[in-house]
Parts: sequence; C-alpha cells; structure tokens
Amino acid sequence: LERFRPDMSGCLVLDIRMPKMSGLEVQQRLRELGARLPVIFITGHGDIPMAVQAIKEGAADFIQKPFRDQDLLDRIHSALAEDNRLRSEDTQRSSLAAHYASLTEREREVMGMVVAGKANKVIALDLNLSQRTVEIHRARVMEKMEARSLADLVKMAIELGVAE
Repeated sequence: LERFRPDMSGCLVLDIRMPKMSGLEVQQRLRELGARLPVIFITGHGDIPMAVQAIKEGAADFIQKPFRDQDLLDRIHSALAEDNRLRSEDTQRSSLAAHYASLTEREREVMGMVVAGKANKVIALDLNLSQRTVEIHRARVMEKMEARSLADLVKMAIELGVAE
C-alpha cells in the first residue's frame, strides 16, 4: 500500500485471511487510492457471502484452497489480459479526448452538425458560412480526429458523448 501508484499494472493475489489486514481490507484501501488492479482472492475459509462481497467490490476472481497451480495461473493470465484491455481502452479514450480538445469551437459546431446528418449546404446556411468554408472545417475535423470515414466520426462523437 505504501508503494502503490495509480498507474501500476498487474494482478494482485490476496488471501482473505492475512496478518494485520484482511485481503478484503487491502482491496478496499486500494480502491480508495484509485487502484484498478485486478484482484484474485484465495481462501481456505471462504463462504458464498464472502465471495459475493469480494466480487461486488471489484474482485476479478475468487478461488478456494486447495486449488491446482494451473487453475490459479489461468485466472491470473485472464485477469492480466482484462487489465491490458482496460488500459488500452483508457489510452484510446484519452487520445480521442485530446483530439477533440484540439478542435476549434467552430470545428466542434461543424462536427456536431455533421454527425447529426446535416449536409454541408445546410450547415453553411445554419452557421451563415459559405459551403466551401464548411467543407474546409469538415476536412480539418476529419484530420484532427483521425477519422477515416463519417461512420468513424459518428462513433467517436458517441464515445465522447457529443452526438445528438
């Protein structure tokens, strides 16, 4: 706990019964510190309510002793794969937010209208711009957002929560 950093990756294997602090208490403290590390609980004294509590608190898995080493390794590999997937999604979300933040206010307006399905001509009339100016803004939006198609741009807007 003293060396924990929110950017740590990996997987924790905690015993429900540990000296000084139970595994559930360690999990709770880590969550308070912003941890998103997957936690696998092992126990020789577990019961269903304890397992349910651990899972509700975000545990990746719960395994009772005795167990085969391979079972634990398989669960650790699964938890690590899920941690990597979530971190990759976080990186993509951050990148998407940075791209959106790079748009000017006018480009955001144009993007909103484009993803709402409005044609360049209609956008130009609504914003009192020339159609050519709208085309330029639209091209910049596509470039800055790194969208390969209108469908990509719509997906991005939905993920950002800016689609109407």
